Amino acid sequence: MHFVEAKGILTGSGGRYGMNIYRGCTHGCIYCDSRSRCYGFTHPFEDIEVKQNAPALLEQALKAKRRPCMIGTGAMSDPYQPCEKQLRLMRKCLEIILKYGFGAAIQTKSDLILRDIDLLEQIHASAKCVVQMTLTTADEQLCRIVEPNVCTTKRRLEVLEALQKRGIPTVVWMTPILPELNDTEENITAILNECVRVGVKGVIDFGMGLTLREGDREYYYAALDRHFPGLKERYIRRYGEAYELPSPNAKKLREVFCRICSENGLLSSTEECFAFISQLPEKYPQMRLFE
Repeated sequence: MHFVEAKGILTGSGGRYGMNIYRGCTHGCIYCDSRSRCYGFTHPFEDIEVKQNAPALLEQALKAKRRPCMIGTGAMSDPYQPCEKQLRLMRKCLEIILKYGFGAAIQTKSDLILRDIDLLEQIHASAKCVVQMTLTTADEQLCRIVEPNVCTTKRRLEVLEALQKRGIPTVVWMTPILPELNDTEENITAILNECVRVGVKGVIDFGMGLTLREGDREYYYAALDRHFPGLKERYIRRYGEAYELPSPNAKKLREVFCRICSENGLLSSTEECFAFISQLPEKYPQMRLFE
């Protein structure tokens, strides 16, 4: 990892803001879109760029905002990189979010988030906190191949259950679905049944497939060659250089997805899920005159 002094920490406008404390990732997920060249990484993806002044920048930014809103993190780089265990920058940022009455929407695959469950609970009590976790496969062996350097699905489900017990709402990203690897009715059903069991609020699906572009595609195909010989060639024959790679079973899987979500009251459209994640409820009582 290497350290930088960032010029800013928040991106976005109109009451929707995101931040990335770290840039890059060591989770090693074979399908990671953030590896794509379009994001302009000038350093190796696993050489984590640490914005060491992130807490100071965040406090400066939140202090200047007139109304609280949700602060999202984790869309590009997981905020709970292994180095966070020692650096504690994410925890410091959560303390600042709590201090100024903002909400937090956190996306992660790491069980390190449980270290900060006390702050997450306080943020949710005073504003709102939503934790989002990715679940792609119910097969623990496959999980260790496609997401090799982060806790497996079983452990992530334990994290979701622990958050539910503290009253912290959760959303699952069931994506990507990898053709010929996890695109089965059994896998989709198993993941959704576990989502129901642990009480998640909603599940996000982007069409039962994955996306590949320059940078990401080469990394993914190299992983297929290592672990699933011959599969890369079948992908190339079927999809060529396409950006979107839908599963051949996408229609059937989508029907299973919609049915299980509907039967169990889970939010299932991306619009519903994103609206829930991004909306900060009014929790501030109006001032009474002449107090």
